[in-house]
Amino acid sequence: MSSLDNDFNELIERIRHGREFGHASFEPIFYLVFHPEQILDVKRRQFAWEKRLANDGWEVHSFSIANEIADILAKAPMRKIWLVADQKAPLAWDKTNGSLANSVAGGALQKRLEAKLEALEGKPKAILLVTDLEALHPYMRIGVIEGQLQGKFHVPTVFLYPGVRTGKTRLRFLGFYPEDGNYRSVHVGG
Repeated sequence: MSSLDNDFNELIERIRHGREFGHASFEPIFYLVFHPEQILDVKRRQFAWEKRLANDGWEVHSFSIANEIADILAKAPMRKIWLVADQKAPLAWDKTNGSLANSVAGGALQKRLEAKLEALEGKPKAILLVTDLEALHPYMRIGVIEGQLQGKFHVPTVFLYPGVRTGKTRLRFLGFYPEDGNYRSVHVGG
């Protein structure tokens, strides 16, 4: 069995114990941390992991960061202006990324995740898998969103996190961002 599958098994056990022995102040946030080189391996396993959770009695829901960002950018009021500016200066990546980051980091992604969490509230068997976190680069890191949603996580939420674990609570997103220890979650793997 691969280390990814072993880490997923450990994650399931921690979720079970969190559900059975949860503390009043404990939010059920879990990170399955894997090396960025394993992004495709995780995507290949995701369907099987979802089926396994369903077979264990969970009502599995997913929230794709990549799909949500694509939808936010496709519907952005500034989209036509961005396209014209990109045609005039196609190599101005810093400016382009700055404009896109403002749209993504302006709260739209956070609101969508919050709405998903609210829709699942009160469902005792619900579990949310947050996928495709690599799509946040170069806009932001998930820890920012997690911090802004403090107190909103009422169902087990698993972030499939491509990065490197540098301590019990410290992570390096995609392996090259600076260490960040502002996570209130349980980390498995990495």
